[in-house]
Amino acid sequence: MSYSLIAEELVNSLGGEQNIVSVAHCATRLRVMVADETKIDKERIEDTDKVKGAFFNSGQYQIIFGTGTVNRVFEAVQNLDLSTSSKSEIKQAANQQGTALQRAIRTFSDVFVPLIPALVATGLFMGLRGLVTRPEVLAIFGLTPDSIPANFILYTQILTDTAFIFLPAMVAWSASRVFGGTPLIGLVLGLMLVSPALPNAWAVGFGEANPLMFFGFIPVVGYQGSVIPAFIAGFLTAKLERRIRSIMPEAFDLVMTPFLTLLIMSAVALLAVGPLFHIVEVTMVEATKYLLDLPFGLSGLIIGFVWDLIVITGVHHVFNLLEIQLLANEGSNVFNALITGAISAQGAACLAVGMKTQSKKLKALCFPSTVSAFLGIIEPAIFGVNLRYYRPFVFALVGGAAGGFVAQILGLAASGMAVTVIPGTLLYLDGQILSYLLVHAVSCGVAFSLTYTMGFSDKMLEKK
Repeated sequence: MSYSLIAEELVNSLGGEQNIVSVAHCATRLRVMVADETKIDKERIEDTDKVKGAFFNSGQYQIIFGTGTVNRVFEAVQNLDLSTSSKSEIKQAANQQGTALQRAIRTFSDVFVPLIPALVATGLFMGLRGLVTRPEVLAIFGLTPDSIPANFILYTQILTDTAFIFLPAMVAWSASRVFGGTPLIGLVLGLMLVSPALPNAWAVGFGEANPLMFFGFIPVVGYQGSVIPAFIAGFLTAKLERRIRSIMPEAFDLVMTPFLTLLIMSAVALLAVGPLFHIVEVTMVEATKYLLDLPFGLSGLIIGFVWDLIVITGVHHVFNLLEIQLLANEGSNVFNALITGAISAQGAACLAVGMKTQSKKLKALCFPSTVSAFLGIIEPAIFGVNLRYYRPFVFALVGGAAGGFVAQILGLAASGMAVTVIPGTLLYLDGQILSYLLVHAVSCGVAFSLTYTMGFSDKMLEKK
């Protein structure tokens, strides 16, 4: 079935054009907001070509396609030129659907998910720099660390440091966009937070510089690597801009609205939001570190077990904030190490089902889903196979717990974020690659062996 036919089938199954309020997508899922959930033909959707599963969550009907496929389906849906509701109606509908917690989670995802590609690239750059500057690798070419040209080191610093130096600008831009402001005004405010005229946050932290003191008691520094102050600043900027625009005469709007918005918010961000929420951010980081440092591998055991349960809810993107904070403040990401085994475990359990079943249709679903999981995208394996037969999913949770336990015991920590399993190897090229492979050997071995021996038989096909 072509993607255009799939799109038409989905629209009809979702209750027609008039029932569709908005359509968006993430890495694996088509996320549809509908006016009336009862009009959705769920069985028809799940039987549609290339659909791996579907469910209603956080005020959205989420249809699993998998990485790459979802982009093409989304483009086909866009090409249908749906006569959906206006932007204001969409926003009103979005605000009304789901609980307050679900709406908050959706908002965080909307802000931080667009930043992931840049942060993924930065993490991969960090891994490559760690590889090419290792003495063992340099020795192959008859070089030593001292023989690396200074300009090359500078270039690698540009690749790996830029995204985190200007992270507040990226966050403020995205937050301003999500909350209805002009994104470029949010971007400029974010750049003000990291202006070179301010004392560098990292220099102040290392005692190499002193903060500027305003009114004798307000310390002001740059906010390189900060997330929460930039998020709050972007939110307030959007709200203030919209308020000013609503009362500003049209003849003066183009000049005076951005002028007053930046004038007021620059002072508010630097003198109030920044100092206050920087304390909140530091406290959150310290609390997170405490939880991640629980002894005897407990953190890895717990996080490795529950991670796939979190993915089911669709709220896992919220943890991007945690990973960003860890990288910005600690220079490494232990959270990535604790969840990567949980992801490969789902792939291993799916592979076990594919190898054990005699059903050609199920095999055709299992093997591509396994490949997807080993590339870090587990929704096809979870919703298409493991969760349908229950036991493979549970045994994958056990494998994830085992992998997380080993990762914590070995002290594994990534140099970046947002990529795992095979692509994630680039985040552990700084001498940790053998430990990383051991984590996946344990998680996959446990999940595969339990699923193959006790987790699946073709008799389950009749009881699905």
